[in-house]
Amino acid sequence: MSFVTHKENGVTFHTSTLLENGAVRHGFSTRLGGVSKGVYASLNLRRHGNPPDAPDLVDENYRRFCAAVGVDTAGLALSRQVHEDTVRHVTAGDAGKGFSRPVDYTADALVTDVPGLQLMVFSADCIILLLWDPAAGCVGAVHAGWRGTALDLPAKTAAELRRLFGAKPENLRVAIGAGIGPCCFETHSDVPDAMRTAFGPGAEAFITPAADKWRVDLKAINAWRLREAGVPAEQIDICPLCTACRGDLYWSHRKLGEHRGLQAALIGLSGGGTIHG
Repeated sequence: MSFVTHKENGVTFHTSTLLENGAVRHGFSTRLGGVSKGVYASLNLRRHGNPPDAPDLVDENYRRFCAAVGVDTAGLALSRQVHEDTVRHVTAGDAGKGFSRPVDYTADALVTDVPGLQLMVFSADCIILLLWDPAAGCVGAVHAGWRGTALDLPAKTAAELRRLFGAKPENLRVAIGAGIGPCCFETHSDVPDAMRTAFGPGAEAFITPAADKWRVDLKAINAWRLREAGVPAEQIDICPLCTACRGDLYWSHRKLGEHRGLQAALIGLSGGGTIHG
């Protein structure tokens, strides 16, 4: 298993070999291959920056990324991410929300078993994960910053896939995309304290002292928690790249503050035709 970089019609994105199958489409965007200008150049998927990017350019960026992955924007289902642990069961009625019509819910994880729906979550350092159970025929997309990680959101999403669709942890395949690494995620004690409170002594393996601060490996914590939930280690693929280190490829809030765009992770079951909400 590994992450692979693709370039389609100028759009640079990643896929995981764990999820490469005709039954599912997926991709992790970078900041390359769009039409936005200035601080948002070039593949920006953020609509509400300050100042905001031009809406027509952002829409075109969505279309370009979706076309590169091979999906239809009509099936997009987005969310307002709020760093909490809500898992949204996305149905055909949610198609287009966040892209062609307003979103009427908040959630940091999305799950569905409807072919043709494309679940999308966003990041500018936070950890983004895609989940797929080929046996149960369902997928999930998760945005987990340090708060979502401390809330055990990826493992809760796996549990929701089981509750809603009968997905078994041992069948899940999980791709963890580029996000801020321990090389750059230097924090005060609030983050390690949250991990210790949530997970007990097991969290210590992923926390390293750094002078008067701490470094925390969020990708590794989420992978550990998924293994604890029953997902086999060989079915968890982790992109090694750090969004803060690789400003040439990614948007990073740690490096750029509010003057930056967003990248996204997208997954959907193939088939189903064009879905209209």
